[in-house]
Amino acid sequence: MQHDTRAPRAPLPIATMLTPDERLRVDAAGEGSYRTVHRDSVAEVMQDLKSNRASAVLVSVTRCDQNARASVAALVREFPRVPTFALLTEVNRSTPQAMLSLGSTGVRQLVDVRDAEGWCELRTRLLSTRGEDIQRRALSELAIDLSGVSEDCWRFFEALFTVPPRVSTVRGLAQALDVVPSTLMSRFFRARLPTPKRYLACARLVRAARLFENAGFSVANVANHLDYSSPQSFGRHVRRLMNLTAAEFRDRYDGEGMLQHFRETLVLPHAAALRQLQPLHPSWAAAYARSTIQ
Repeated sequence: MQHDTRAPRAPLPIATMLTPDERLRVDAAGEGSYRTVHRDSVAEVMQDLKSNRASAVLVSVTRCDQNARASVAALVREFPRVPTFALLTEVNRSTPQAMLSLGSTGVRQLVDVRDAEGWCELRTRLLSTRGEDIQRRALSELAIDLSGVSEDCWRFFEALFTVPPRVSTVRGLAQALDVVPSTLMSRFFRARLPTPKRYLACARLVRAARLFENAGFSVANVANHLDYSSPQSFGRHVRRLMNLTAAEFRDRYDGEGMLQHFRETLVLPHAAALRQLQPLHPSWAAAYARSTIQ
């Protein structure tokens, strides 16, 4: 019997700008589901996003007065792919104006938590942001492109878009898939397919292209998010794979565009061979060796 050995997903990090009372209530509502990073200004929230310390933003309607409007608008404008939610905990005379101000900044998601159901909705909507990333989009499209492939071939492609960013080598990918690296590489070689290294490298650039859609992210920020050793290392990676500078790559590709490139160069032309591929299936010799040990 096989057991799921994957580590539990870490709580989703959320950057907030809330009142002291709202901080306590938000923390209590999200225990074990998300992890809050409370800040006193929008500038601090933006720094958290750049430093990869937060994946979503929660701002209080009460805190977003006329003075904060320009800063919130800049946050939404510079990080359009980062979900930003407004939290409504009370209504007073200034609330209608504050909500109008928020609407003018581009914040489109409001969660009313004045009753118990609102807190459930908050948790649901925050956690649903995990499914809105480019990785989910990639797997949705690849499921169609790769219909009919073996289960372990699909596991390979699924891993490309679900392993943590720190998995940047074939050795690391093979470890995540519980297969010997040389076995993985030889299966692709014998099938006359692009190398696993190329698939992994291109998948990482799909993630990078999505991050670059946020104007507030610099090359250094993206390199940090994807666990490259330095911006220069990321730049060399882009140059080697795409023959572009990091700046040219940013200008030419968004997340969907890079995903399309991945499909058109590495998947669709090789669909027939991929349907015959079993990259993780143990060889007869390996299976025999394991059976004699057990």
